[in-house]
Amino acid sequence: MIGTLSENKKAALLSVLILLVGCFIWEMSIPAQKAVEELTEYERLTGGGQPKAGVPPPSQVLGKAWEQLSDPFYDAGPNDKGIGIQIGYSIYRVLTGYLLAAVIAIPLGFLIGMSSVAYKALNPFIQVLRPISPLAWMPLALFVIQDSEMSAIFVIFICSIWPMLINTAFGVAGVREDWVNVARTHELGALKTAFTVILPAAAPTIVTGMRISIGIAWLVIVAAEMLVGGTGIGYYVWNEWNNLDLTSVIFSILMIGVVGMLLDSMFGLLQRTVAYTE
Repeated sequence: MIGTLSENKKAALLSVLILLVGCFIWEMSIPAQKAVEELTEYERLTGGGQPKAGVPPPSQVLGKAWEQLSDPFYDAGPNDKGIGIQIGYSIYRVLTGYLLAAVIAIPLGFLIGMSSVAYKALNPFIQVLRPISPLAWMPLALFVIQDSEMSAIFVIFICSIWPMLINTAFGVAGVREDWVNVARTHELGALKTAFTVILPAAAPTIVTGMRISIGIAWLVIVAAEMLVGGTGIGYYVWNEWNNLDLTSVIFSILMIGVVGMLLDSMFGLLQRTVAYTE
């Protein structure tokens, strides 16, 4: 029966099996809390009956997931918003900073890829700025911009720009010279050559840079929101940790992973769409 299944179905079944076995081991490894009637009088007097903070079992996390996802957009005040609202704030910041980075990185990458002079002039600045941790910019951003929302967007902009810029330049520079020469033979202008010859050939590499950037941006926004607070999935994680609600912390971590996987899958689909064949 299993032997007749396709490779994808076999992989899916194996993934489900690994998940179930992992959850079972996790559930069994969490010690059960003693019932109050099982405690001695001394344990009761010393607070032994009080629930202790610990890693929750998967059953509790599933219960929290059902509770949160059944009403993800509730708003009960500044410190009590649904997981859907928190993720929405984070995605808004990520996409805003990411799109701003794309507007600058892709045209500049084209310039660097097509001009050796531009590459030699700008490469020292890229090599100095690229290794700087995005969060290192946060204090300066908060001081200059004086707005936590815009500062978080600026940090996303900074972390998103480099993979897109470098991959665009690499993809454009890697376009075969004879294709460009054919365009010149047909007396195509620089702009038309860029759009009809260079862009289609470099598109897979450009989208790869965009895919790397969105992954980094989603990683960074969680840490940035922990610093600036207010709203967002990063703030949600930190706020639940301060409340010692580890069930909500684990649930939010899983949600971060799911959203990150969906964002990456979208760009994976785009990458297959723009795949270039000679």
